[in-house]
Amino acid sequence: MAFEEKRLTVPPPIEVAGRRIKRYHVTAAPEGIAPEVAEAAYAILPELLPEPDGTPPATFVVLHRGGDDGAYLNAYSWVWDNALHFRGAAAGQPALGCPDLEPTHFVLLDRQLIGCVWELPPLLHERDAWVRHLLTPERPDLDAYVHDALPEGTTGDRRR
Repeated sequence: MAFEEKRLTVPPPIEVAGRRIKRYHVTAAPEGIAPEVAEAAYAILPELLPEPDGTPPATFVVLHRGGDDGAYLNAYSWVWDNALHFRGAAAGQPALGCPDLEPTHFVLLDRQLIGCVWELPPLLHERDAWVRHLLTPERPDLDAYVHDALPEGTTGDRRR
């Protein structure tokens, strides 16, 4: 099977457990991620977030619907002012400890994985946006960071 990039969409930010959450969705399906899969993923999101440590409370997530039954939620939270905390959850993927093939039955991951090739493109953008809006200016601007998202397109779009 030949490798193909997937579709990347950017739903509006949300707030969960006092954290501002930027969202990226990745899927090959033209209709996007099914609402029930997204709802189940965001229901487990509070369990993926670190305790506050004084860093502006910001997280970005990548919700990926695989080509099989799998669905994956990666939460990358800013901590220690300039480091990323990672926690993930998966559904419908027995190889990752999921109890069934149901894409809405998310469980916490205990493996040391940070993302697959389709889930990683937001990382570079988010690093640069954090530096641009929180670390470089005299007055950090969390609102500017939250609204500075990777453009929609494909996961491999190099126009960014």
